[in-house]
Amino acid sequence: MNLQIRRVGIDTWRENVAYLHRDCPVVRAAGFQALAKVEIHANGQTILAVLNVVDDERIVSACELGVSEDAFARLAVGEGHEASIAHAEPPGSIAALHRKINGERLTKDDLHAIIRDVAQARYSKIELAAFVVATNQYELDREEVLHLTEAMIAVGRKLDWQREVGHGLVVDKHCIGGIPGNRTSMLVVPIVAAHGMLCPKTSSRAITSPAGTADTMEVLAEVELGFERMVSIVRDTHACLAWGGTADLSPADDILISVERPLSIDSPGQMVASILSKKIAAGSTHLVLDIPVGPSAKVRSMAEAQRLKKLFEYVAGHLRLQLDVVLSDGRQPIGRGIGPVLEARDVMQVLQGDPAAPQDLRQKALRLAGRMIEFDPDVRGGQGYQIARDILDSGRALAQMNAIVDAQGRRAEPPQVGSLQAEVLAEADGVLVALDNLRIARIARLAGAPQVPGAGLDLLKKLGDPVAKGEPLYRIYAQFDADLQFARSHAQKDPGCRIGAAEQLPHEFASGSLFSL
Repeated sequence: MNLQIRRVGIDTWRENVAYLHRDCPVVRAAGFQALAKVEIHANGQTILAVLNVVDDERIVSACELGVSEDAFARLAVGEGHEASIAHAEPPGSIAALHRKINGERLTKDDLHAIIRDVAQARYSKIELAAFVVATNQYELDREEVLHLTEAMIAVGRKLDWQREVGHGLVVDKHCIGGIPGNRTSMLVVPIVAAHGMLCPKTSSRAITSPAGTADTMEVLAEVELGFERMVSIVRDTHACLAWGGTADLSPADDILISVERPLSIDSPGQMVASILSKKIAAGSTHLVLDIPVGPSAKVRSMAEAQRLKKLFEYVAGHLRLQLDVVLSDGRQPIGRGIGPVLEARDVMQVLQGDPAAPQDLRQKALRLAGRMIEFDPDVRGGQGYQIARDILDSGRALAQMNAIVDAQGRRAEPPQVGSLQAEVLAEADGVLVALDNLRIARIARLAGAPQVPGAGLDLLKKLGDPVAKGEPLYRIYAQFDADLQFARSHAQKDPGCRIGAAEQLPHEFASGSLFSL
C-alpha cells in the first residue's frame, strides 16, 4: 500500500523519523510498533527511519506517512508524493557493535562497516549512543583509533587544494576544547592567511561548551557554506572560517557528535578520530594542535596530556599529516567573554588593537599563529611569533578578517549581547586562586549560550587578581528571564571561583604562557 508523504516539521537532529497513525492499515497489516526500524521508498530513493506511532490526525492521518525534517530532506521529494514503507533489516555492522559492547577489540573491517552504516543513517539514536558509550567504556587502542579515523575520512568528501587552487601546503589549527573562551582560531586564521598561507578552517559547533568557533564566527558572517562556495572563498582570501557540516567532510563525525553532545561524552579515541578525520578530509597537510592542561580542563595532568599527544602523533603520522602538538595552560578560560557574541567581541578587540582587548587571548593566538607560520619552509624556527605579531599590529590581520567575513556574507544585523544581566559577587577578600572551567561553562550554557548567541558571561577577574568582598567576579547575560534565573541560581550554589591567599596560586602556570613538552 502506498501512502502520501507529509512533512511533519519536527527537527529530530541527524535522525530520520517516520510517523504513522495508529489506524493506518499498514500499521495493523505489517505489525509495526513504535521505535521499529523501517525502510521508506519514494521516487527511487530509499532511506531508513525510526517509526513513531501517533493518535492525533492533526499530525498525520491514516493514509499519510509523516516524515521528520531530516527524513524529508534525504528523500528530496515534495509533500503528497507517494511512498511505501516496509520493515528494515538490521544494519550489517550490528554484530560488530555488539562485540564492542561486550568489550572486544574491533578490526579495520568492523570499524569501516560501522561508520558506513552510521553515515548512511542506518543507526538509530539508541544504536549510536550504544557505540559512543561502548567506545568510551572500553577505550579504543591506537590501531582501532587509526582505523576509525580512516573509516570516517572514507565516507565523506575529501578536499584537494592542490587541484582546486594550486596550493600543496595547507595549514590548520585546532584545540581539543574544554576551555571557555579560547577563541584563538578566529585570530590565527586571518594572521596566517595574511602571511600568504592557505588556511581553510572548518569547525564544529559547540558540543558541551558555550560556543564553538562556528557559533562565534556566525555572529559576524555566514558559516554554512556549500563545497563550491567554500572553495571559491578560499581561492579569493586564502582562508575561511566555516561550519564543517555543510561541506560533507567526515559526515559520520557530525552524526556521532549529535549523540556525544547530550551524553557529554568525548572519549580520547573518538576525539582523535573526530579531529583528525575532519582535518584530513578538509585537505590539511600541516596542523598545530592545542591541548590545554588544567584541573578542570578535558586533560587534567601532564601524564594524561603526553598519552593523548602520542596517540594524536601516531594516527597523524600514519595518515601523513604533519602535526605540531602544543600543551598549554588550561587552568582558566581564555579571554573575558564566554558565549558567541561576547567571544566575537573579544576577537574583534584584539584584531582592532583595542587597549581593552584581553591580552591572554592575544598572546596565545600569536604563539599558535607563530608555530603555524613556521611550517613555511622560508621561515626559520623561532621567527614565527615575531612575524605573527607584525601582521597583527600592522592591521593586516584585521583587513584579512574583514575580507573573509565579506566573502562568507557579513551579517547585516549581528546579534547583540543579552538584554538581561546579573553580577556574581565575591564573598571574601583575597586573590582569585582557581577558576573552574566546567562550572563556568555550565553557567554560561544555562544562561542560554550558544543557542542564544548574546547569552553567556563576562569574566571581570582572572587568576591572580586581587578581589574585595562584594566586588563582581563576572557578569551573566541572558535574553530570557528563566535562563537568567537558572544561571544565577547555579552560580549562587557554586560560582566556580575560589578566593584565597596569593601563595595558593599555582606558580608552575602563573605566567599563563604556552608551554610545550
